[in-house]
Amino acid sequence: MGEVRLSVVIPVFNEEEVLPETYRRLRAVMHGIQISYELLFVNDGSKDRSAHLLEELARRDPHVKVLHFSRNFGHQAAITAGMDYAQGEAVVVIDADLQDPPELIPEMLAKWQEGYEVVYGKRMKREGETLFKRFTATLFYRLLRGVTTIDIPLDTGDFRLLDRKVVEVMRLLREKNRFIRGLVSWVGFRQTAIEYVRERRFAGETKYPLRKMLRLAWDGITAFSDKPLKVAAYLGFLLSLCSFVYLLFVVIAKILGKSTVPGWASIVVINLFFNGVILIMLGVMGEYIGRIYDEAKNRPLYIVEKKVGFECREEHTP
Repeated sequence: MGEVRLSVVIPVFNEEEVLPETYRRLRAVMHGIQISYELLFVNDGSKDRSAHLLEELARRDPHVKVLHFSRNFGHQAAITAGMDYAQGEAVVVIDADLQDPPELIPEMLAKWQEGYEVVYGKRMKREGETLFKRFTATLFYRLLRGVTTIDIPLDTGDFRLLDRKVVEVMRLLREKNRFIRGLVSWVGFRQTAIEYVRERRFAGETKYPLRKMLRLAWDGITAFSDKPLKVAAYLGFLLSLCSFVYLLFVVIAKILGKSTVPGWASIVVINLFFNGVILIMLGVMGEYIGRIYDEAKNRPLYIVEKKVGFECREEHTP
């Protein structure tokens, strides 16, 4: 296809219901801006017909390329693979579910042409999401900003445009427990936002249930902050101080001749509380140790089973 001006990376996991519409809207946007481009779909171990649909698209459209993972490696790994294989001078990351509108890509390109190296979408409103989901998302972004030293923009996801120089830097960051939006903030460069209303899913069910959202939130906090470990130290000092104060109380009560025989209930409650705190702190430390273990193994972030559309083909005008 020759030189590619724009790469669009689309992670896919069980999205057979929405893929035809995703492709249609992306293609319409690309034709509207008249730019050389590639649509790079990353099939993250889908179990439905997504792989078949993507290969059909690649056979019909020379702008479509597909990476098939050997299994499900996760959304962040799929984004990473897309950036590793993208050839464009600018790379846009967008999910396949159409909650982030492809029609914003021209506006992102305009900001890029003004000189910005990162253009991210900022969600002003979230359509089709429960009150609980909106509340927890708001809480997460503000908690993340509070505990990290990196200025991660509020209410942003992975929908963004990256300049080639940013992509090249991102390709150097191979940590295993990935939080892409945090890494993009960490690398710096000139960044700006485009505000938009996040739409409801076009079809299908969310691929980020509460369990995965909590995992992503924890990855974001532990990848960019050691404050959970510091909390363990602070809490340890506080509990030690409380124990010392209680010891003084017992000694003084004994000197004054007052009864110091504790009840079974208070003993059990205190023991359970202290043991629970100890187990929580051990769990936090274990999480960090486990991450060190993952990094030490140095396994690849993903395994590509098959590539489609990456062979040399003729140049096609958009």
